[in-house]
Amino acid sequence: MAFVDTSAITAKTPWESSMGMIPMHLDYYEGSMFDKVREIAEKYPNYVAFDFMNTPTTYKKMVEQIEKCAKALKTLGVRENDRVTIALPNCPQAIYLFYAINLIGAVANMIHPLSAEKEIEYYLNASHSVTAITLDQFYHKFENIRQNTCVTNMIIASVKDELSKPIKAGYMLTEGRKIKKIPKDAPVIRWNEFMNMSRHCFYDYKVSRASEDPAVILYSGGTTGTTKGIVLTNKNFNALGQQVVAANPMFRPGDKMLAAMPIFHGFGLGVCIHTMLSQGGRCILVPRFTAKSYAKLIIKYKCNFIAGVPTLYEALLRLPTMEGKDLSSLKGVFSGGDSLSVELKKKLDKFLYDHNSTIQVREGYGTTETVTACCLTPPKMFKEGSIGIAFPDTYIKIVKPGTDEELPYGEEGEILLAGQTVMKEYMDNPEETAQTLRCHADGLTWVYTGDLGSMDEEGFVYFRGREKRMIISSGYNVYPGQIENILDSHDFVQMSCIIGVPDPYKMQKVKAFVKLSPDVPGNDETKQILLDFCRKNVAKYAMPYDIEFREDLPKTLVGKVAYRQLEEEELAKIKEEQSTEA
Repeated sequence: MAFVDTSAITAKTPWESSMGMIPMHLDYYEGSMFDKVREIAEKYPNYVAFDFMNTPTTYKKMVEQIEKCAKALKTLGVRENDRVTIALPNCPQAIYLFYAINLIGAVANMIHPLSAEKEIEYYLNASHSVTAITLDQFYHKFENIRQNTCVTNMIIASVKDELSKPIKAGYMLTEGRKIKKIPKDAPVIRWNEFMNMSRHCFYDYKVSRASEDPAVILYSGGTTGTTKGIVLTNKNFNALGQQVVAANPMFRPGDKMLAAMPIFHGFGLGVCIHTMLSQGGRCILVPRFTAKSYAKLIIKYKCNFIAGVPTLYEALLRLPTMEGKDLSSLKGVFSGGDSLSVELKKKLDKFLYDHNSTIQVREGYGTTETVTACCLTPPKMFKEGSIGIAFPDTYIKIVKPGTDEELPYGEEGEILLAGQTVMKEYMDNPEETAQTLRCHADGLTWVYTGDLGSMDEEGFVYFRGREKRMIISSGYNVYPGQIENILDSHDFVQMSCIIGVPDPYKMQKVKAFVKLSPDVPGNDETKQILLDFCRKNVAKYAMPYDIEFREDLPKTLVGKVAYRQLEEEELAKIKEEQSTEA
């Protein structure tokens, strides 16, 4: 990015003026993600990098395993700029692979292991992945669609491979028993066999990568609400780590963060894992969790930092197991993924106070196009309804939607973002990239987020809603267009429309409206057939809870389905039911 005079913009990002100790500008690391982690490992070799199921791993041991994994990938034939798909939960193998892929100059394609078969097929083909890694319990989904992809190397890991003997025995008697067996002659490489391949690579496996080189692909809806691969660089992630720590001056190397947010998600990967590992922190890896287990881990490890979505915190407040527990170890509690209501924030702050914590929950905001969070409430300067102020070297402005016309303070418009964490591009999609990334007269490249908000004179941002069509259910992004495409592909369906319905726990739940093909009966049997079809092709978190049949769907003046009208109808129905109950 060219040098520009940002004095007028930085006046809107007052970390320095509001906090005193937090700089507005940082000197950024120019190496790769692995280079940064290795540098930390050399500085703190005996610090614990991460804990997994009661087993700690030091920075020294982690780097050794990453290098071993890198040699194995090189032996397998993975080369510079190849895309390698990781479909794993938060587990040691995911950490080793992520940084090993970076070390050999390849690109990590991060996907949700609970994705439906057709989604997995799309992600593999969109990224042109030849190598993919997943857990044994997800093998059959990959095998069912493998012939439709270019994947030749299928690596299968297992949770049990990283467990201590006593815990492994318990796992095999419980969760392990539920996993469907993989045939002995299956065309896959088991994890231990894969790691042993490192013995055949003696040198020339490390590839020097620049900070601006592509390193990671994450998925999001882009500006149109359809799935896009977001190409992020080494610098995007390293800069985020430096910014997060600069905005949290209470952080110290060795501090523990509960890494429950998933590794395929920008916040989970960018903040909970890479920020911690690139700054000397300690990740408590959580492969799968409930509110109860989340709470248990906070207490057990005396975590210093935790992150979650509002629905998780709401569940935390209701847990009887938290009665009398001590949360004085907490230095930071972050909420993201959806708007945190003023009422829930008050309840959560009181909950923290009642459990000996001296801090309050801090809300943040961001998009996957900037890795994740780029705006955060300062530690000691809260404004009701605000999502905080921009990180150092991150610029925010509010414009008239779709234009570069900046609006006055307090006026609502589209939120634009610029800075060190802005993505490189949308994968193989120059049109969408050009629509989302635009260079202005100030010399900065701005992300058009499609989100609506305003800003006050001190730089505090207020999120108002999403201009782009997207549903957020329990913190997961659900893209209506994807589900509509799946439903519309069924012979029974002539047209469909997906909306988000307000839900006290999930924030939003997914509902489908369907206009059936001629002569197809709108009965329970038809509904069940379509729901079963969705279960096979749609991720669990995106599943419609109901399908409502309509003789016709409302249209806008230009002939598009008027989904907002359906949303309003559903909202009116909910309000009527609530008033009847009252």
